[in-house]
This record gives sequence, structure tokens and C-alpha cells, in this order.
Amino acid sequence: MAVSLLAHVVSDLCLGKPPLRSLPISATVADALAALKTSDDNFISVWDCVDHSAKIRSGDDVGDECRCVGKVCMVDVICYLCKDENLLSPAAALKAPVSAILPKIPGLVRHLEPSSSLLEAIDLILQGTQNLVVPIQTKLSSYLRRKQLQKPSTTGPTTFHNGREYCWLTQEDVIRFLLNSIGLFSPIAAFSIDALGIITDEILAIDYYSPASTAVGAISRSLAEQKSVAVVDSDGGLIGEISPFTLACCDETVAAAITTLSSGDLMAYIDCGGPPEDLVRVVKSRLKEKNLEGMLEHFNVLPPSGTSSSSSSSSDEEFSLSPPRPGRYSRSMSYSARMVRRAEAIVCHPKSSLVAVMIQAIAHRVNYVWVMEDDCCLVGIVTFCNMLKVFREHL
Repeated sequence: MAVSLLAHVVSDLCLGKPPLRSLPISATVADALAALKTSDDNFISVWDCVDHSAKIRSGDDVGDECRCVGKVCMVDVICYLCKDENLLSPAAALKAPVSAILPKIPGLVRHLEPSSSLLEAIDLILQGTQNLVVPIQTKLSSYLRRKQLQKPSTTGPTTFHNGREYCWLTQEDVIRFLLNSIGLFSPIAAFSIDALGIITDEILAIDYYSPASTAVGAISRSLAEQKSVAVVDSDGGLIGEISPFTLACCDETVAAAITTLSSGDLMAYIDCGGPPEDLVRVVKSRLKEKNLEGMLEHFNVLPPSGTSSSSSSSSDEEFSLSPPRPGRYSRSMSYSARMVRRAEAIVCHPKSSLVAVMIQAIAHRVNYVWVMEDDCCLVGIVTFCNMLKVFREHL
């Protein structure tokens, strides 16, 4: 029975999870940027800690006085640099405290004890929590833990807090765990997402030819909601997406592209393999036109010396990609395929089963799947949170 899952505690989901890398609240945006570039995780946790060294010297108990107050990723840095007040001098903007880019939405990150139940974890996620911070067992000696407590980092990344290491638990971790026991949820797992009523039509969308800068607010919101921004044509058909999961794998120079390119061109810019040389030249030209020399110099968006465009007939001023032909999501092509690499949206059909959509999302490492009809009409989106509501009701 599915109720047997309730015997599991969150520590069961933490097995093999790597320890969190973290930054103190006193760090700068530049510190966060450097940590993100050297981390295997897309997110860096931010902690507010007391000075442990004075307590240790006095013989007092350290106690649980370190708290994770949030998380930051490359998308937070990119959206921050795209603000009008930061465009002229990104170097100065990076000197701001990391709190400047911390999401202001309460409850996105919460602490949870290892002995907490799986049901409690699911309830917190359904309340809006994206990352659960859970203590994990470490192999390091107490001496090494004490040594780090005596000399806490003031700006650089660290892993120990309160004498312990911690890990993230995410929506994806919970969905993966439930998928391993999907047989316990028969026949619900075989029902279509349409029949289960978990498709939402509350989507974020932008026109293919619209300036990408107008999507900055939508990108920030999609990150907070763990969704994506749909890029649509004049008829509302889905062409692709600007995904925070894709942007999190880029670097801060994407801020220059968002400031200067259309939404459609931005999709090509962030696609796998690096930006096309033509688009790099367009970004350079338009930064100069906007008198954003500081951004141009800091981001160094110029292509290597001596390179030439693969399409020299296109001028910097006139270059713009054409939208794909209608019907690209024809029924003869697999709904589960990512057809144009990272900037392409992952789509399913309203009649797709819940378990099929779960597998599809996990395979592509996204928290959502776009839903489209046979005629390529965009129906809506289904998210991990929507799926967890179904499992929660069943439990």
C-alpha cells in the first residue's frame, strides 16, 4: 500500500547527497558569482551565522545558531545585472552584498530534521518550499569540524555549520523517490494528466520578436515558481522557452544578451555550443549604441581576435533569427524529444500518463513539462508541485 511510504524519513532521501556549499550573509555578489562558477550545483546556500570562535574559546556550547536564509543561482545574478541602475557599471554592482540578490519570497528554503517524515517534506513543498536543508552524516573527524568552527569563513564558500554538514532536498529528489515506488500508486500513475486535472493554464509567455529585456521580470518569477517562460509566435503557438534552468548553466555575460537581443535571438544565444558569432557581434554593437561601454568592457563579449562570422552577409543591425516553421511539434515527432537542445521546450500531450510525464521531466532535469494538443496549441504546463498534490491526496 502507498501508506507504507510514510514509514520513510527524509534521511532516506539524503543517502549519497553531496554536502552543501555555502556563503555567509556577509559575502558579496561577486563572491556568490565566483562560488557558482566553481560549484557542481546550480545553487549556493546563504547562511546567517554568529561568530563561533568566541563561544568556543569561552567553553560555551555552539548550539544551532547557523541558519540557511536563502539560496542564489546564476539567474539571480543575471537578473540583478539587467536592472537599469546596474547596466552602466556591472563591476560596481558586483560589490553589493549578496543579500541584494537573495529572493525576497519567504519560505523558499526551510530546515528539516533527518527524522522528519516524507509526508512532512511533501507538505512543506506544497506550501511553497523549494529546497529543504537537512543535516547529513560526515566522515570527517570532530577535530576538523571544530577547526572550521574556530576559523569560520567570512566570505568564501564553506560546508560546515553548527558542527554539521547539510544537503539540499528538492522537488526532483522527492519525485524520483516516489517514482521508485510508483507501483504503489496504481492505477493513479497510469491516469492521464488531463484526467487528474493537474494541467495549469497560468503560464508566463513572451512574443518571439519582443525584446528579451521585457522578460526579466517573468524570468525572475519563473525561477521562484520553478517554471519557465514560453516564447510564442503571433498565434500563441509555442516556439521555445527561456528557462531559468538553462540560464543557471550560463554565466553572467548573458545579461548583455538579455539587454540587447530579442527573445528569439536570446534562445539561440543560450543554446548549447556557445553563442553564434553573429549574435555576439550584435550584442557588441547594441551595447555601444546604448552607451553601455562598462558592460561591454566588463563582460568582454567580443569574439576572439581574427574570427569571422559564419554568415557575413548579415549586418549587426539587421541580424535576427526567423521563427521556426509552424507545426514543428508534429505528431510524427516524439513529444518526449528535446529537438533543438537546451533552448527547446520539453512538451507532452494532455493524454500523457502521469508516470510518463514524471519520467520525461526527470530525464531532462526540469521541474515542469509544457502541454500541447495535436494541433500544436499550447494548453498549459504541468509541474512537479502539481504532481506532488496528486500523491499527497493519495497518501
